[in-house]
Amino acid sequence: MVESTTLTAFRCGLLHAAGGFDLSELSGDERAGIAEKKSWFWLGEVVMAALLAGIIAVPAGVWFAGTTEVPLAITGAAVLFLPLFVFLPKFMQWTRQVETGAVLDAFGKNEHLKKVFWTMFLALAGLVLARIVDPATAQQIIAALTGM
Repeated sequence: MVESTTLTAFRCGLLHAAGGFDLSELSGDERAGIAEKKSWFWLGEVVMAALLAGIIAVPAGVWFAGTTEVPLAITGAAVLFLPLFVFLPKFMQWTRQVETGAVLDAFGKNEHLKKVFWTMFLALAGLVLARIVDPATAQQIIAALTGM
């Protein structure tokens, strides 16, 4: 039977690669258990990286391959995935430290921020509509949204 330290090290590797926690949050005993099973911790990180690649980079590469040559598609998917894999754990740790209530309160009280947000949102939504649907359908959607 596999020891619980092995499973704990593997689980911690999975969570660490996805930004689930920082190793400095572990107690001394937990760190010692993971230090004994470093290979299982690293295996957990590799498995999570493979899952992220399968979810993000592979579909992006397939899409790129439909629009360009295969070597360029693989390069594009790697360029997309590598920064994501590097920055995703840091971003997840950063978001856990943010006080969500204070951010929502500040966002709700700042009228200028609301105007900028909705302007950017509508502009990006318009660009997406213009790229995805034909012009007649886009005009119908905009007319329905504006009530014209």
